[in-house]
Amino acid sequence: MADTMRELLSQHPIKTLKPRSIVPGTVTEIRDNVVKVDIGLKAEGLIPAAEFSDINTISIGETIEVFLEKLEDKNGTPLLSFDRAEQQKNWTLIIENCQEGSVIAGRIKGKIKGGLVVHIGVDAFCPASQIDVQAPRDLDQYIGKTYDFKIVKVNRDRRNVIVSRRELIEEERQLKRQNLLTSIRVGDVRRGIVKNVMDYGAFVDLDGIDGLLHVTDMSWKRVSHPSSIVSVGEAIDVMVIDIDLERERVSLGLKQTKPNPWEEAVHRYPIGGQVKGKVVNLIHYGAFVELEEGVEGLIHTSEMSWTKRVIRPSDVLKVGEEVTAVVLGVDKENQKISLSLRQLEENPWDMVPHNYPVGARVRGVVRNLTAYGAFVGLEEGIDGMVHVSDMSWTKHVASPADLVAVGDEVEAVVLKVDRAQQQIALGMKQLKPDPWEQIERHFPIGKLVSGKLHKITSYGLFVELEEGIEGLVHISQIGESDLGKIKKMFPIGQELNARVILADREEHRIGLSIKAAHYDEQKLEEEVQSLDKLQSAQEMNSLSEIFNRFEKTHVSAQEEEKKS
Repeated sequence: MADTMRELLSQHPIKTLKPRSIVPGTVTEIRDNVVKVDIGLKAEGLIPAAEFSDINTISIGETIEVFLEKLEDKNGTPLLSFDRAEQQKNWTLIIENCQEGSVIAGRIKGKIKGGLVVHIGVDAFCPASQIDVQAPRDLDQYIGKTYDFKIVKVNRDRRNVIVSRRELIEEERQLKRQNLLTSIRVGDVRRGIVKNVMDYGAFVDLDGIDGLLHVTDMSWKRVSHPSSIVSVGEAIDVMVIDIDLERERVSLGLKQTKPNPWEEAVHRYPIGGQVKGKVVNLIHYGAFVELEEGVEGLIHTSEMSWTKRVIRPSDVLKVGEEVTAVVLGVDKENQKISLSLRQLEENPWDMVPHNYPVGARVRGVVRNLTAYGAFVGLEEGIDGMVHVSDMSWTKHVASPADLVAVGDEVEAVVLKVDRAQQQIALGMKQLKPDPWEQIERHFPIGKLVSGKLHKITSYGLFVELEEGIEGLVHISQIGESDLGKIKKMFPIGQELNARVILADREEHRIGLSIKAAHYDEQKLEEEVQSLDKLQSAQEMNSLSEIFNRFEKTHVSAQEEEKKS
């Protein structure tokens, strides 16, 4: 070996050793971290063991080619590099044998800004976007691994090479895509890897083509979000449910790989049967109850109680609560089951017609007031309603609050019972006889009456008579048409005398006349007789019509006098 070294040195005397050139050297010592090499200079050079891909492949006394970077450093030791020598030799091979577009194997050495260093004999650069189909967040996972790369660009002047692994993957995937599209069939079950999870579903790699697994096809049960069913990187079996060859799109289903629980729902959940389940969702009109995986039933708010009007389902049920319910109906086609809570109990309204027959007198507490009436509690969960029109025979009730208040105990008569609609109509005025039935007897036309003025309107005066009955003095029967003067002439609360000129039992109206109140019997008789000459009194409907005709006749006579 020494003779061989002397021969090499004779061929490369010190004066012929040039920096930045490749020279032969003899391995004299191998340590854990460095290798000593003698190139014939005064001192031996040290090469880091990391520059050798496998330090076990070299041995002491072996001749290797090294790159002489510098004849000696400040310590008089030559600077050598085995890696640089290999790269320089390999660069020549790259230039001679590897063209742009060719494929070469490379080991990823490390990462630098923007990408990775790939050793293909020489150091090449692979941009981060070219290491895979999707740019990874962590490049460290590739270091130390060997892959095939496509040479994208070679710069001879700068001696750098750019490579891509992504182009090879995409070419391979395109080939697999074409093969897959020609062989795949609707109904096939394929294994794939979840690549991405979105709000509307997940994309699954079928080893060549990405298929969409929509959220509605993930499970027979309700899915809050796709991430609750699948995760990125997970291997799953999916069924091909649709293929679009023109767009190269495949639709996938996960739930289709399992039996549809709705197929036997009609048999498992017979109408009238009791079922148990867990409340999984509350909405404004009811609660969804999971009976088994993939099968849910709806309890509508109207089916939560016989007696309470449920506004918010959360007042009755909570998410996660275990409940028992009765099956009302099963719609297999639309995958719907109607459930009821109240059917577990007897309907208290079944006994209402018996307990509250029409005509019966009842007592209760006013629970609520509305614009049209008052709700009276008769027993727990059973209310009756007194409409404003059934509160008084004689008073015009604009609001229930004019007569009753919440908390008042009242008595009423049952007017009507509707068990199907769960309604009881009550009346307060029916506790007393209807004074309007005998109105003609109490207030015959022509009778002189007195009463207290309690309201003035643009069309007349309202006068309160006996028994709470009101009479109206129309403005034409006052003797003054100016409303301002009328209010001065007739203060509220004043006692007024008037004559009855209209009594309408059906319409509950009494018409009064202040003007006629001042007529004595003789005067009144004269007025009537004078009108008899114009038209028979039998053809007149009431004394009010007589006075109206008299007014017209009187005015016409005055106008004729003025003209003459």
